[in-house]
Amino acid sequence: MNFTEYQQLALKTANPKTNKNELFHLVLGLVGEAGEIAEKMKKLVRDKDSDEAQIDRDGIKKELGDVLWYIAVTASYLDIDLDDLAVANINKLADRQARGVLSGSGDNR
Repeated sequence: MNFTEYQQLALKTANPKTNKNELFHLVLGLVGEAGEIAEKMKKLVRDKDSDEAQIDRDGIKKELGDVLWYIAVTASYLDIDLDDLAVANINKLADRQARGVLSGSGDNR
């Protein structure tokens, strides 16, 4: 499965784009799911002395899947093809790497 296929399948379980405040629902859902990943990692630090061998990989996998769903549906809401988004991101990072500016801050480095 490629990203475009995933995006099309994800849309079958999404609310209609015409729902009031749907974009805000999607963005808040995305950050909420990312927050659930952060929460799992916080508990690893707090309760398990940051022992990476004890990461709840199944739980993280589920949350990453939810993040992927929200990214796919949000991109679709904004008429962005997920395959195009992935290619553009890799190209951006490769360009930064070639220029030696992977580290640092700012979108336009």
